[in-house]
Amino acid sequence: MTTVLLVHGGLWEEMDAERFWHRPGIVAGLQRHGVGVLAPDRLRRPRSWTAEAQHLAALLPEHPVTVVAGSNGCSAAVRLALAAPERVERLLLAWPATAGDPRVDTRTRLGLAQLGAEPDVLDALLNGGTLRGVTDDELASVAVPVGVLPSVPENPFHQRRTVDALLRLVPTAVALPGCPEPPHPAFPPHTEALVRTVAAFALA
Repeated sequence: MTTVLLVHGGLWEEMDAERFWHRPGIVAGLQRHGVGVLAPDRLRRPRSWTAEAQHLAALLPEHPVTVVAGSNGCSAAVRLALAAPERVERLLLAWPATAGDPRVDTRTRLGLAQLGAEPDVLDALLNGGTLRGVTDDELASVAVPVGVLPSVPENPFHQRRTVDALLRLVPTAVALPGCPEPPHPAFPPHTEALVRTVAAFALA
């Protein structure tokens, strides 16, 4: 059976797999399509994206999986794919969080600092290229099939330019139909379409 590892969004905030994947019906939908699903919680307050990748790697089964990541979870998923390429068969980056926008980064940095993140942790979490915690050269080295799914409509935290940059940088990347991210109030009508997109990508 094909197995999908779902990596939820969020960054040091009140977000978990229940709210991001279970409650919107994505886990149950994928299971109806015959896909095995792992939907663990990410580290609550990681000090680095490497720590996130190590946490996820410890939860992987013995066989390779398709990793489906949302928002800031895309950074953790790419770090996992780079660290353990033999364990990641395919990679779907959904609603990738935009990095390098001064307004967004300033707001995010302030929010993390208020939660107690130290300066070195802030730098580790926010620095990078197109994605936080990952250089563009590293993105260009990803060799597994990659799908990129935009936030539609885009918003300041999930901008279309991030999707376009990923499609240019990652040699194997293909564009997938977009929708709002699951925690968004506008998401529910898109549940079944997203499930079909994810299942088709994982089973390809």
